[in-house]
Amino acid sequence: MTDPVFVIGASGRSGTALSRSLLGDGIEVVPVVRNAARWHATDLRGTPRLADLRQPDALRAALAGARRIVSCAHARHAAAILAAAPEDATLVLLGSTRKFTRWPDAHGNGVLAGEAALLGSGRRGVMLHPTMIYGAQGEDNVQRLAGLMRRLPFLPLPGGGRFLVQPIHQSDVTRSIRAALEREWPVAESVVIAGPRPLPYVDFARAIAEACGLPPPRILPFPAPPLILLARLTQHVTTRPPVRPDEIRRLLEDKAFPIDAMREKLAVEPISLAEGLALTFAVSQDD
Repeated sequence: MTDPVFVIGASGRSGTALSRSLLGDGIEVVPVVRNAARWHATDLRGTPRLADLRQPDALRAALAGARRIVSCAHARHAAAILAAAPEDATLVLLGSTRKFTRWPDAHGNGVLAGEAALLGSGRRGVMLHPTMIYGAQGEDNVQRLAGLMRRLPFLPLPGGGRFLVQPIHQSDVTRSIRAALEREWPVAESVVIAGPRPLPYVDFARAIAEACGLPPPRILPFPAPPLILLARLTQHVTTRPPVRPDEIRRLLEDKAFPIDAMREKLAVEPISLAEGLALTFAVSQDD
C-alpha cells in the first residue's frame, strides 16, 4: 500500500522512531503534532499538521484524507481519534500492558477505555499493547536504571527483584506497528507486544549492568513502603525524580505475557534482551 501514514504524536519517542523507519523506506509520513518545533527538531521530512487531541475540529482537519493512521499518543485519546478519522481509514493505536496492573490508575484506566472504544467502534484496526519499551532515543527505563547503578553502592529492590518483566526494544515496537499497517483487519483487535521471554527484574538489572560495563549490582532486598515514601518525597524536591511511586509498586507484580498473537498476526519475532541492550548502549555512546 502506498498511501501516506498519518502519525499522531510523531515527535514523541515511538512516533519519531516509526517516522524515521517509514521515511527511510520511502514511505510518506504526515506528522500530526501539537508543537511543530518539536517535529522540526527531529530533522525528519514531512510538513506537520497541527492538532490538539482535545480539539475535535482541529483533529478532524488534521486527519482529512487519511487512509492509514497510527497513534503513538496515550490510548485515552482513542475515542477522539475514532470520531475524527475518516470512515475508511485503518487505525493502529498504541496502548499499554498497564491495563493488566493489579493497581488500577489513571494511566491503566485510560488504556482500558481507549481499547473499549476501538473494539466497540466497528472500525478496522488494532490496538498494540507494548510492555516496558527500551532502546528509544531519550528513553529512561534502561538508562535511568544504569545511572542508579553507577551512583549507588547497592540496588534496593522490593522483593529482591524476583517479579517478572518482559521489556520490548523500540525496534520491535516499530516493526510491529509497520506489520499492523500492512495487515487487513476486518474487525478491530487488541494484541500484546513484548520481548521474547520474561525474566526476574533482578536479572534485568544484571543484564543492563553487563551491557554498559558495570560490575554486577549488589542487590538489597527492601520493603516497598519506605521506597514508595522516599519516591513521593523526591517528587517535591526535583522535577525528574529517579523513581516514581507507581513504578516501585509495579515491581511487586509479574509483567509477563504470551506473545503468540504478536508472532502469528504480525509475524514479528522480538530480539533478545542481550541484543536489544547492545543496540541501546551503542546508540547512547554515539550520542
